[in-house]
Amino acid sequence: MDSQHKPLSPGVKLKRLRESLHLTLREVERKTQEIAAEKKNPEYIVSRGWLTDVENGEHVPSIFKLYSMSVVYCRSWSYLNSLFDVQTSDIGKDQAIFGMGKTRLVDSPEEEEGGKVVLPLRFREEHQLDNTNLLSKLTAVWGDIPVSLVRHLNPEKCLYGFVGLQDYTLFPLIRPGTFVQIDVNQRKIMPVSTGVEFERPIYFLELRGGYACGWCELKKGLLTVLPHPNSGVESRHFNYPQEAEIVGRVTAVAMRIASDTGPRERRARKPPEG
Repeated sequence: MDSQHKPLSPGVKLKRLRESLHLTLREVERKTQEIAAEKKNPEYIVSRGWLTDVENGEHVPSIFKLYSMSVVYCRSWSYLNSLFDVQTSDIGKDQAIFGMGKTRLVDSPEEEEGGKVVLPLRFREEHQLDNTNLLSKLTAVWGDIPVSLVRHLNPEKCLYGFVGLQDYTLFPLIRPGTFVQIDVNQRKIMPVSTGVEFERPIYFLELRGGYACGWCELKKGLLTVLPHPNSGVESRHFNYPQEAEIVGRVTAVAMRIASDTGPRERRARKPPEG
């Protein structure tokens, strides 16, 4: 490869960034000393000699020093990471490799960089949200949903949950991998209606060591999570409220309505025997 077109090393990129800000090695050291004093941790100090070694490719910044450089250089943490070929935006996609087998509450926007919820149903394909698109095409990019957009609908009274990829409790009414909106002000279990299944209240529950999503019935201190009759899943019973707590009522869902049918899904479609 022609040396003129050889990619710049992370150290050289950092040096050019520092020089573009007209910062000397001594100034960087002084500023990071102030950060270290504020944080009461000397690990935040970026010394002149150490920074020279980084720019020469001999060291890689620790999380503390990278934080200090992010502050002094006025660049984002994710940008400085990218100089070392660490793409923080890939965290959600890489988490999707392992999936989320259990139903859980979705992290708050503060816990997700960029305020996005990652639903690991499959990897994103080469479709872009920047262009006008049919809503049906969004299944191709399912997995990158800005929390801020969803929470804008009802930020005061709602939480959002994810029905685990192995949770078939209400299948086929609610498929594994469904994104649900939860009204936390509706925690009273209403009597189960014998009418249309779509009118029966669905609840999101916190259990010991996990969560659940399903129809509920409460009798004499015993809470029963009722599955869909075609799910192949058995009812579950918990002492209430010692073993189960109602997070809220599910008021909206966002889910894929078609997917490749695997062995587990085919088995789940079978009604329970007996």
